[in-house]
Amino acid sequence: MNHTRALAAQALADIALRGMSLREAMEQKAPRLRDPRDRALLMALLSDGARWWLRFDTALDRLLDKPLRHKEPEVHALLVLGLVQLEVLQLQDYAAVAATVEAARALNRPRLAGLVNAILRRWQRERVDLLAALDAKVQTRYALPPWLVKAIATDWPEQHEAVLADSNREPPLMLRANRRRTMRDALIELLRAAGYTADSHPWLPDGIVLPHSSDVTRMPGFAEGLFAVQDGAAQVAAEVADVQGGQRVLDACAAPGGKACHLLERADIALTALEFDATRATRIRQNLDRLGLQADIRMGDAGAPADWWDGEPFDRILIDAPCSATGVLRRRPDVRLHRRASDIEALVVQQQRILAALWPLLAPGGRLVYITCSLLRAENEAVIEHFLAGRDDARVIALQLPTGQAAAVGWQILPGDGDLDGMYYAVLERR
Repeated sequence: MNHTRALAAQALADIALRGMSLREAMEQKAPRLRDPRDRALLMALLSDGARWWLRFDTALDRLLDKPLRHKEPEVHALLVLGLVQLEVLQLQDYAAVAATVEAARALNRPRLAGLVNAILRRWQRERVDLLAALDAKVQTRYALPPWLVKAIATDWPEQHEAVLADSNREPPLMLRANRRRTMRDALIELLRAAGYTADSHPWLPDGIVLPHSSDVTRMPGFAEGLFAVQDGAAQVAAEVADVQGGQRVLDACAAPGGKACHLLERADIALTALEFDATRATRIRQNLDRLGLQADIRMGDAGAPADWWDGEPFDRILIDAPCSATGVLRRRPDVRLHRRASDIEALVVQQQRILAALWPLLAPGGRLVYITCSLLRAENEAVIEHFLAGRDDARVIALQLPTGQAAAVGWQILPGDGDLDGMYYAVLERR
């Protein structure tokens, strides 16, 4: 366990101080742990360490006489994890402190073990006042960067407190039954027989909800391709795309392939999955193979179709556009550490470029679905409004989902709406 905490401290320093993604950090460190319980602890430490870094990193500035984050980044990260264990995971005080102190030795920093012990003990003595000081400021109460707190408050003034809180709540585990290989009710019974608490989603026909995260690779039916992991907000894509057998479909920003696979499960279509990054394209192929599906995977830039398009129009186009990912902070807590306000303008330019480039590929009467996992209006309805300005060959198809709210154009699901991730949808039909 001490070895696990030491690995977690190294990985968290990589995530918070060196810009590595949570996924990359887990892929590097998890193979070094044989026990599934240790891997589960590592994931919990990294997820909550990234989620609450901006809160407890600030607390350490009050607890330390001299900052450690640059001189001893792994020890600084270890202290953040010590506070996470005490306040978030709520491990027993003695075990959390003792194990964290031992992890300092496992990091080959025995001379700092006493400091780690002293800081965590001081936190325990002063925690009421320290927590009150952290809660007094919105950014440390919710561990979000000030620019994002301001942006959410500006775009969603009535809902912003709920959005901030829901961005930190543990999401349920949501699965998508592969209707090519099983029926949803049969899969639920299979999961329940193996001891899992599983229920059908109330309005998504392929959705299954489990209350807590789990190692899905150990679940019955995973290896056989009976299901995929996909949040309900992403499963909406197949509902609004309304694919029909025989259609040509383009998933223009396809990796890791969740939406493409869902469409292929729904109807006999000819689907092209486009991806710019070769590594991410490999993940599309892996998901297709496990689920028993086939698509034409092409490498290319969605904004430059002349390099990959065969000239035949598509009946459906999905654009799951590159975006700020501000709607999925509860599942990707490291985004809050890496995203900057200055990123948004460049993302908007890319979104507008892709949308304008792909529209001519849509057949008359065809449907284009524009999707982001962003909460920010600049990336959502503002992009669609910019595209529609002065254009007479596009018609907006009105959306109304069982959860979320209408945007100026399209539909916005905010984090926590129906216990889903935050996601934006707009559907356009070519006249």
